[in-house]
Amino acid sequence: MFTFRGDAHKIFLMLKRQTDILSNKEIKETAEIKSFYENLDSETLKLIYFRMIKEQNGTGIIPIFVTAIPWLLFLFSSKIQEFLFKDMLIWSIFISLYLIALTVSSIFHFKEKAWAAFHIEIIKDILCERDKGE
Repeated sequence: MFTFRGDAHKIFLMLKRQTDILSNKEIKETAEIKSFYENLDSETLKLIYFRMIKEQNGTGIIPIFVTAIPWLLFLFSSKIQEFLFKDMLIWSIFISLYLIALTVSSIFHFKEKAWAAFHIEIIKDILCERDKGE
């Protein structure tokens, strides 16, 4: 059944139907990532954490470029405007390509942010556990 509840709810529903949850590929992947980070020393984990924060905040540049470039072209080039507005077919092709690029870059942006947040939370959890243990 189609739902707008998102990936988290889809994973919940998928896991709810499985008898052996630990055999799920997403859970296995998460366990592998956590296991890798657990084998690193705390100082290295902190450095990775800082880098992940940078990556999480830096992925916002992609949608900005995709949205800004066509409008900059319109602002600075009357010849481009004349060419695009001359024929409805050219204009519709431009708009279609632009919307596709905007959609793809937005999806890419949010997936990258989600993966960065995923790794950050695992690292934070490991560092907190180590701080409690000391």
